[in-house]
Amino acid sequence: MEQLGSPPVGEIFRSGHLSAVIGLRLADGREVVVKVRPGSPRVAACVEVQRRMFQAGYPCPQPLTGAEPFGDDVATAEVYVPDGDALPSEDNASAEAFARLIKLAPRPFEVSTLDPPPSWAAWDHNEDGLWSRPEGSSVNLNEVDGPKWIDDAGRLARDRLRAGQSEAVIGHCDWLAGNLRWNGDALLVVHDWDSMTVDSEAVLVGFAAALYSSVDVDQLATVEETERFLDAYCHARGRKFTDDELQRAWAAGVWTRAYDAKHQHTVGQPIASLSESEARERLRRSGTA
Repeated sequence: MEQLGSPPVGEIFRSGHLSAVIGLRLADGREVVVKVRPGSPRVAACVEVQRRMFQAGYPCPQPLTGAEPFGDDVATAEVYVPDGDALPSEDNASAEAFARLIKLAPRPFEVSTLDPPPSWAAWDHNEDGLWSRPEGSSVNLNEVDGPKWIDDAGRLARDRLRAGQSEAVIGHCDWLAGNLRWNGDALLVVHDWDSMTVDSEAVLVGFAAALYSSVDVDQLATVEETERFLDAYCHARGRKFTDDELQRAWAAGVWTRAYDAKHQHTVGQPIASLSESEARERLRRSGTA
């Protein structure tokens, strides 16, 4: 009532991993999504980026509030955007949509802090050990031995990322099929704007190219699909990456998938995000032995 001017009369859905995400139908007929999560200065910045992207015409839910106190947490509300296909009908659509996002996003100095980045994107964190601590978990990935090839892949990728730098931009670091909906090859909506972060363009594109899906929502990009994504992205932006940028994009993909693989191993799940042979090939393309 205080923030939206109408009480809820029905629940559409309830989900969430790091946040409680609740779809509500209001008495005035509107359908909204309320997200509740632990408070952090970056939440307000993520909402501001989402607001600016909506105003610029990018397909994202319209924010209806800022980051508002909700007990010990913070809550936000946005317009509910239902339906859509999980995958586009055209293979290059995902890369083109990501290129448009990077182009329209505000510059880092135009919004308040987006630090710290989500753990799977925090290759340059200042915590002890190789791996950053997962959000919403007491698990310490650095206290679990091996597999050695995952630790080696993460370390080599991190070292390659630290060996170069370029201008920082804002982008989405969780470009998974579950966060995107399509109408044919047209992007209908992008969700999960809590995953906005600041990094170099090559790194953010590398995350997206390694995480997106092209055939099956449960299957991350193959090496060949990542290569096609990078080519399509550069075509959409009108400029090729330098050799250093391209190598850092490959290294970023290794980092984020090795992080997920390490987490899967740590909590006793099958390792599905990366294989040893694929890590080796992706590292080779990053210019890392």
